[in-house]
Formats: sequence, structure tokens, C-alpha cells
Amino acid sequence: MNWRPVIAIVAGTSLSACALAPMQGRPMAAHAQSAVDNHRAPHYRLAVSDVVKISVWHNKRLSETVPVRPDGRVSMPLIGAVDAAGYTPSRVAKEIQSKLSYYVRDPEVTVIVTKISDDSYSDRVRITGAVQHPVSVNYEPGMTALEAVLDAGGINSFAAPNDTEIHRRVGNREKVLHVQLGSILHDGRLGTDYRLKPGDVVTVPQRLF
Repeated sequence: MNWRPVIAIVAGTSLSACALAPMQGRPMAAHAQSAVDNHRAPHYRLAVSDVVKISVWHNKRLSETVPVRPDGRVSMPLIGAVDAAGYTPSRVAKEIQSKLSYYVRDPEVTVIVTKISDDSYSDRVRITGAVQHPVSVNYEPGMTALEAVLDAGGINSFAAPNDTEIHRRVGNREKVLHVQLGSILHDGRLGTDYRLKPGDVVTVPQRLF
């Protein structure tokens, strides 16, 4: 697979991010930097085979440059696998910070997209989350959310199908469509089986236990 180098977004999170002025000498918690498309960088959602640099401030041993695995996750020391595909870098940074807080006092985490998979983002559909095989597929005219999830092998046993979402860029904004996938699968209610567009990300979340 070919790669094209890019810094798509820098996104971080820290407890100090809520302050009006960050502590002197500490990194800014979150900001966009020199993106392929600067206007879409804050809304970019990671995909399988993207590469991210995960930095933990003042802790090089926990800082890693890793690919998004075929199962849609990234691996980190101490905390293991973290969901990444289908989520923004800032969301991934928050999740890593939350898990690291059990081991590290007040961790500050930055996630930087360093490489985007050469699959054209604009003409593919990505299916992520609680599906059997998170995948990026070629967009086909007329394809729906249900068809996309079936392309990913269907939902897994941890899915919350009625909370499924389609994330779509419309101009400079992100639009979210809510899909009642459970009702589609079990009751044949097709009202929310929306037709997809190129670049859509279909995310099936895990249910809360």
C-alpha cells in the first residue's frame, strides 16, 4: 500500500485544557496543524491503516507511533488496545488519557495523524465500531447503511445497533445521521436505512454494560 505523508490534525487532551491560559511550558491541549484540508482536519475520523503518533507529555516510554490495526484499534503500553477507527484524534486522545490515569498522574496526551492510508478518503465508505470486521470499502451508488454494515460482517455481540451513526462532511461541517440498525435488522423498519455518500463513516457503538 502506498502512503502519502501528512499531518492531518494534532489533537490532545488534558485537565488543564479547560483553563483560559495553559501552564507555562506545557503543550497546548488541542489544535489543528497544517492539514491536508485545514477546514476538515478537526472532523477527520481515523481509518484502518492510518498511522498516528501518540505522545504522552514527559513520558517517552509511553509515546508511540502506531498504525490503526485491521480491527480498528491502536495498541498502547500499559493500557493495551484502544478503539480508534471511526473516531477523531481528539476523541482517541481523551480515551487514552482516561485509561492512562489509572497508572499515570494527570497524563497529557496528544494524537497526531502522520500518515493517511492511500485509499482515497473521498470515494470510500468506512464501517467501524462494534462490527465483525471494521473495513473501508469502495462507495457504490445506492448503497445503504445496512449494506455497509453487512459488508463489515454484520454487528458483533457487543453492539448497540439502534445507536448507529453515519458521519458525513457537508461543506465545512459534519452532519450526523442516526440509524436504528436494530429495528432495520430485526423488524424490517427501513425508515433510517439511509443511502450513503462517498466519504461517509458508519459507526456502530458498543452497548453500555
